[in-house]
Amino acid sequence: MNSMTGYGKGVAESAGRKVGVEIKSVNHRFLDMNIKLPRTLGFAEDIIRSEVKGAVTRGHLDIYVNYERESGGKISMDEQLARDYCTMAAKAAMKFSITNDLSVSALFRMPEVVVVKEEDEDEEAVGKLVEQAVREALNGLSVMRAKEGEMLMRDFSEKLANISAFVDEVEKLAPVTVEEHKNRMRERITEMLGDVAFDEARLMNEAAFFADKVAVDEEIARLRSHIAHFKDICAAGGALGKKLDFIVQEMNRETNTIGSKCSDSKIAQCVISAKCEIEKVREQVQNVE
Repeated sequence: MNSMTGYGKGVAESAGRKVGVEIKSVNHRFLDMNIKLPRTLGFAEDIIRSEVKGAVTRGHLDIYVNYERESGGKISMDEQLARDYCTMAAKAAMKFSITNDLSVSALFRMPEVVVVKEEDEDEEAVGKLVEQAVREALNGLSVMRAKEGEMLMRDFSEKLANISAFVDEVEKLAPVTVEEHKNRMRERITEMLGDVAFDEARLMNEAAFFADKVAVDEEIARLRSHIAHFKDICAAGGALGKKLDFIVQEMNRETNTIGSKCSDSKIAQCVISAKCEIEKVREQVQNVE
């Protein structure tokens, strides 16, 4: 089981080039990528998306790419422009009777006198560095997501055990509720009729009707089945989030049905407690890949 929350970073460098990648992920219904990279690496976006899709199935990922390279450009001087600046400086000095103090360093600072022509980027070489850095970042991300997933799994196990305990308690209380209802009916009839005999068979029929009305055997069986299925899916691994979300919805539905059928206060307390645990599970399932 993997969480959708995590972080990873990777660095790859070769021949004066260095690519750094950071990936941050949070929960999301689908796979969503926000890639920020230098304009010079625009060609690498498809490489990044391909690598991520091969490693991640769900989550919102913010991907930051940094690129550094040693200067590989050629420096040249625009001689004609430099000559023009020198001529202009000499004329100005003569015309205004001032000292011509134009230095070489000042000349080189003049616009466009010194031209740096960058070499064309080797997309194949840089693309390989991007792949390496992204894979390293994804490995780190996967490790963190797996650790988060282990914590989620332990928490799920604890909450499912609590839900199972509440279900067991409801199963014990349900028959008692029927018997108590039958006794209350007998007491009320006795109070109303006094010593006059009443039809015991009719009372038993009414009790049976009530028992059938509040029976939760099927709901309990389905709820236990959902709990077992939840555990089986967790043990299977892979992308589980959407499946678990559906099962939690079914667990909540069965619990609501039990609550609507049974008016007993003790059962109601169990139902409320179970619903609280199910809601906690539902919230955490949203972060499962």
